[in-house]
Amino acid sequence: MRFLPGFYDVFDDMFDDGWMSPSTNAMQCDIKEVDNNYEMNIALPGYKKEDISLDLTDGYLTVSANTNQDKEEKDKNGKVIRSERYTGSCSRKFYVGEGYKEEDFTAKFENGELMITFPKTEPEKIEEKKPIMIE
Repeated sequence: MRFLPGFYDVFDDMFDDGWMSPSTNAMQCDIKEVDNNYEMNIALPGYKKEDISLDLTDGYLTVSANTNQDKEEKDKNGKVIRSERYTGSCSRKFYVGEGYKEEDFTAKFENGELMITFPKTEPEKIEEKKPIMIE
């Protein structure tokens, strides 16, 4: 486990070879515990708010970003002097635990940074082991 107890990025083990994988390099994330919440800050430079989606399924929070950009520069006569196209996407999946609902999460996107906040939940208490009598 890399970030916090009970918080697991499923891609870390898959790509844990000492090098930064393209998927994690494209979406760098900091996670910290503040009071009774977890705060995730994910760098998404070059993306717009409408390019980003969040999905919660079976205890996994998936953050995805897709963009299609067309840039064209023209001279004063309207002649194209440069044209560029860029298509990009990135995605990361984080295990946050069962029992969360979409309304537990708040998200804000500002200056190329996605900030997600959600409450900490206490782990379920494991009852003390009691022996079972064998007859």
